[in-house]
Amino acid sequence: QVQLVESGGGLVQAGGSLRLSCAASGRTFSSSVMGWFRQGPGKEREFVAAISVSGGITYYADSVKGRFTISRDNAKNTVYLQMNSLKPEDTAVYYCAGAVRGSVRIASGYNYWGQGTQVTVSS
Repeated sequence: QVQLVESGGGLVQAGGSLRLSCAASGRTFSSSVMGWFRQGPGKEREFVAAISVSGGITYYADSVKGRFTISRDNAKNTVYLQMNSLKPEDTAVYYCAGAVRGSVRIASGYNYWGQGTQVTVSS
């Protein structure tokens, strides 16, 4: 069993930055692909980024490529999402997810989810 707890969300002006963290408990973190998803008001949950077990391979949604960076520290059981050049359309609840089967871009393939952290970007 893996429990995921996100932190780092908040209110920021457009063009600003935030760093989200996802702390995982459980022994399977270091062997799990990890991902970030988000769900904006009135929208479906969408893929943001994912990272391989070693951290050597990363995946991004086109909408965040070049602005967001996903990373992980297996010694700390933590995955991060550095978000730069934030835009109002990035406003959403951001969720950490782990242990995917199948495509890293499909939410239903992940076994574990955090409770989410709110990110609000003002214009």
